[in-house]
Amino acid sequence: MSVLVDRDTRILVQGITGHQGTVHARNMKAFGANVVAGATPGKGGQQVEGVPVFDSVAQAVKATGANATCLFVPAPFARDAFLEAVDAGIQLAVIVTEHIPFHDMLTMYHYGRSKGARIIGPNCPGIASPGKTKVGIIPNVVFHPGRVGVISRSGTLTYEIVNGIKERGLGQSTCLGLGGDPVVGTSFVDALPWFQDDPETDLVVLVGEIGGTAEEDAAEYIGRKFHKPVIAYVAGRSAPPGKRMGHAGAIIARGKGTADSKLHALEAAGAHVAKFPYEIPALVEQYLPKRSAP
Repeated sequence: MSVLVDRDTRILVQGITGHQGTVHARNMKAFGANVVAGATPGKGGQQVEGVPVFDSVAQAVKATGANATCLFVPAPFARDAFLEAVDAGIQLAVIVTEHIPFHDMLTMYHYGRSKGARIIGPNCPGIASPGKTKVGIIPNVVFHPGRVGVISRSGTLTYEIVNGIKERGLGQSTCLGLGGDPVVGTSFVDALPWFQDDPETDLVVLVGEIGGTAEEDAAEYIGRKFHKPVIAYVAGRSAPPGKRMGHAGAIIARGKGTADSKLHALEAAGAHVAKFPYEIPALVEQYLPKRSAP
């Protein structure tokens, strides 16, 4: 078992004929992902990295049974691409695209929910389960199969931390990048129950950043309902109020969303807090439950 995706996930790549779509379709296949189709209007009948390309998502789903999509569609067209995918029956959309207009994302979020479709992102690195599959752009080389779940708002920090866990001789069950925009399709509170219920996850690393209240909300959930060890890190401790740090959602306003407030909430909920990313692998090793040899 893994979170959201597994070996049976049949992946469609929207925008596969563009440079980023082509490169990451190749990398997903190298990771072991079952990339069954691509979709680019006007490019139907081509093949990219051995993957058939269709003019529409509906054609791709009918021909290949695709049940998840990864969007490499430019921001002005991302909303329509997502709506097309949902209307074709796709139930999981990983949206790598950044700079999607705020109101477009609100439409996508509510339409997806109304149709029972799950959004990961936008502006995210995606999701990967080592030894099973990957949907997105997380580098293949940072992974090793194991029992550590990772949920993160930051892409590059995700890569650094996952690689550090691997170099410590440990591995990951599922790594989920939520995205850094003000409106995202999946929150920490959405994701934590999946990792709680996953028998292959024994510990979760939660990587947050300044801005919003997602980490405080996660802390409340952890304190009440989450029963596995949590290692937490929040980026942006030195950021001044009102300063945006990288992501559109990483902005402190009206005294809320500071790193200190998030860290205090997580610590009070029982999470083990790291001050720096390099501390995380040692904390994972320390608190990862020991399993008896079979």
